Amino acid sequence: MEFITDQSAGYLANHLARLFARQLQGRIKPLGLTTGTFPALLVLWEGDGLTQRELIDRLDIEQPTLANTLARMERDGLIVRKKDAADARAQRIWLTDQARALRAPAIAAAVQVNNDALAVLTEAGRDQFIALMRRVIAGMQEPAIDDAEDRREAG
Repeated sequence: MEFITDQSAGYLANHLARLFARQLQGRIKPLGLTTGTFPALLVLWEGDGLTQRELIDRLDIEQPTLANTLARMERDGLIVRKKDAADARAQRIWLTDQARALRAPAIAAAVQVNNDALAVLTEAGRDQFIALMRRVIAGMQEPAIDDAEDRREAG
């Protein structure tokens, strides 16, 4: 079996993600942000006060990765962690005023990267491209959900 990179969905998706990240990094670096912290900020801008577990679930990343990201965000003055009033073992993650102030310019940067990247497509092509990516992502997440349920039942 031959592997042809420009016909591999995984290879192309990875390459596209790196190109998007590079472009985004160039636009958000002047704001003091990185592509590593940006996904967590997007979730927290929608509503902060989440637990680390809630962030892990929403970002679909591993716990050690998020722990490192949150440590950097705390160091950079973007978040504070406070004990959960109902569960002393849990911490809630709250945005600082500094992080809230970065929302508009950071999102504008991301929108511009998306617009620039998708400018080669028609409006209908952009809509179809986004819809197909969502469909593939949903299809790939379903087995992960089934696997997690199987592990809970077996445990």
